[in-house]
Amino acid sequence: MFRVRRQIGCVDDGPQWRPEKICTVAVLDTGVAGHPDLAGRILDFRDFVNGKSMIYDDSGHGTHVCGIACGSGKLSAGRYRGISPLSNLIVGKVLDREGNGTVEAMIEGIKWVLDTREKYGVRILNISIGTGQLDDKDREAALVGWLETAWDAGLLVVCAAGNGGPQWNTISSLGASARLITVGCHDGEYYRNMPNRCETYSGRGSMLSSVRKPDVVAPGTEIISCDARCRMGRRGHVHAYTSKSGTSMATPIVSGALALLLQQDPKCRNELAKKKLLYSATDMGEAWYKQGYGMLNVKKLLG
Repeated sequence: MFRVRRQIGCVDDGPQWRPEKICTVAVLDTGVAGHPDLAGRILDFRDFVNGKSMIYDDSGHGTHVCGIACGSGKLSAGRYRGISPLSNLIVGKVLDREGNGTVEAMIEGIKWVLDTREKYGVRILNISIGTGQLDDKDREAALVGWLETAWDAGLLVVCAAGNGGPQWNTISSLGASARLITVGCHDGEYYRNMPNRCETYSGRGSMLSSVRKPDVVAPGTEIISCDARCRMGRRGHVHAYTSKSGTSMATPIVSGALALLLQQDPKCRNELAKKKLLYSATDMGEAWYKQGYGMLNVKKLLG
């Protein structure tokens, strides 16, 4: 995460910085493991797939996402800490170990976040899930409608653009709403010669639409974060971190940055927070349907 933090301008969040109010990020994904970097900050967990009560992640995707957003970096002496390392989490498991899920589980997860948002101080809902275009348009509309309901309730809903690019009009249906924040992938100066870098398959917006999608981009290639397999070995922890790529990784980078903003200014409403995010982004010189407003710039966002 060190490289990523430098690239997006997140360089001044050392131990001297303390938020005015701790922000909680809700993550709907494959679950979360009891990783030391997340210890003490998982306020609640709900399993909408198997109905288990104890926290777990049989895929690893959700744990990786949570670490990107707000891992403490404890096992790496801070090297691999997340973007907002003081934030809290609530996590809903809506995807199975293969990363598959149902619209019904997603909707139940969103309802749960809405029901508990005041109890836990939830301000951000991270959706690192790319659905493509669902065949059942009624169910698709119902799911997007619930995400927009969450937005109207005061939550910043941050969705992955999906990995269906590079053709245009390949944004995930969850991120197509003009109201929500959609995150694509761009690694800037890094991995320029890597043929399978995330930028090459990040979901693109439509050239025919007046809505600029994705809204912003963030790094998403070989992002190092918490590994759900982490355990104590004879010489210390093993499998502490792992790397993953995709817009799923870029999305919690933006969620973490927004958590920093809301911790700095707890009274900032989601519409204003979105405008600050967009207008502080760094133009990458790419087509708008690829980069949106540009690369996330945390320093300018908080400035």
